[in-house]
Amino acid sequence: MSRNNEVQTTAVNLVCDGTSITGDIEASRDIRIDGFVKGKIIVKGKVVVGPTGKVEGDITCQTLDVSGRIEGNVHVSEIISLKSSALVLGNINTVKISVEPGAKFTGTCKMGNEAVVKDEKKAVK
Repeated sequence: MSRNNEVQTTAVNLVCDGTSITGDIEASRDIRIDGFVKGKIIVKGKVVVGPTGKVEGDITCQTLDVSGRIEGNVHVSEIISLKSSALVLGNINTVKISVEPGAKFTGTCKMGNEAVVKDEKKAVK
């Protein structure tokens, strides 16, 4: 099989600075957002919102690193890390959270396995 047809197992989706996407995104691999996304994001792996990244919509993923801005609810099955430049305007449901000094968050936060399981059941309805 040609190398051009093989799928890279370490591939990461990238929304570059200066790129704007309107619409929902579903991915089985990790994604990094340095541009602007308006819509729901559902990822089976890791989402990184870089320092220039902005998301207007809900995010559902396994792990989330935020250095940019999120306006929407976040559902993380493992851990969310809010870096010092992060701004989250919305509710967080996660098992674990890490917050650096300087990070800003406005909303509610539900933690623990029970919070994530209950929230996922509500999202399915």
